[in-house]
Amino acid sequence: MAALFGSRVRKLRTAAGLTQAELGALTHVVSTRITQIERASGARPTLELTRALDATLEADGLLVDLWPYVYREAFPDWSRAFIELSERAKDIGQYAAHLVPGLLQTEAYARAVLRVGLTLNSDEQLEERLEARLTRQERLSAPDRPALWVVLDEAVLRRPVGGRAVMREQLERLLSAAGEPHITLQVLPFDQGEHDAMGGSLTILRLPDATEVVYTEGAHYGQLVEEPSEVGKFSLTYDRLRAAALPPLMSLDMIRSVMEDNYRGANVPSRSERRRVAQEQLQQSGRGRLRRGGRRGPRPRPRA
Repeated sequence: MAALFGSRVRKLRTAAGLTQAELGALTHVVSTRITQIERASGARPTLELTRALDATLEADGLLVDLWPYVYREAFPDWSRAFIELSERAKDIGQYAAHLVPGLLQTEAYARAVLRVGLTLNSDEQLEERLEARLTRQERLSAPDRPALWVVLDEAVLRRPVGGRAVMREQLERLLSAAGEPHITLQVLPFDQGEHDAMGGSLTILRLPDATEVVYTEGAHYGQLVEEPSEVGKFSLTYDRLRAAALPPLMSLDMIRSVMEDNYRGANVPSRSERRRVAQEQLQQSGRGRLRRGGRRGPRPRPRA
């Protein structure tokens, strides 16, 4: 796709009678950047640059339409199908075992996470994946934004990815995101013990046609599950995680406590109290569906 994109840019530039240097000047990049794009030999173009190229070359949206397929190549093969489906999902439910989900990551946190990936081959690829990840976040503010319900393992809060300053900014971002009406956050504390999803992270996508798919992910692997019977099993696991996690308001209190470095002073209620409050919230929410057959799904609930 990068080669196809570059070919289109070259043909449009030639038809417009522009040199690479002239096109670079018009789009505010050096001529070598245009050369890289046309030869598909360097970092893939950002969405901002793609829009500039499209407008300058009067491509009538062609380059912008091609760009999503280009940037997906920045990801491993096993994640591309998931990315495509997540861009269409109406509801997203996630359990994050180790890291803040990509949709809620700050730029500094995302850079720290992506830098340690074993699938990276160069700094250019790092920038490609970072740009792609940040661009995906735009969907949370789009008119067709999905409802997002995230259960964070306590380990996500405690591990200072990128250092203390980066982590504090990231926790502030979580608190800010939780204030949005379409986003709900819960924390699954350590003292909850073992559970069915300990092997890795879990995402459930509900698509516009009401079908559901599941994506499971570890450090360097991913699996898309579409078989209805298997999806049902993962959905049950996700329901149990939400029931076991701290209710949203208590979860935000814990995030604030961690952010303030009060690691030992978080006011975590007893397990029985958490279960009682969580079950009441799930029963009273009446929000959305991630599951067929009338089961509750990840929808935001009204906030006091």
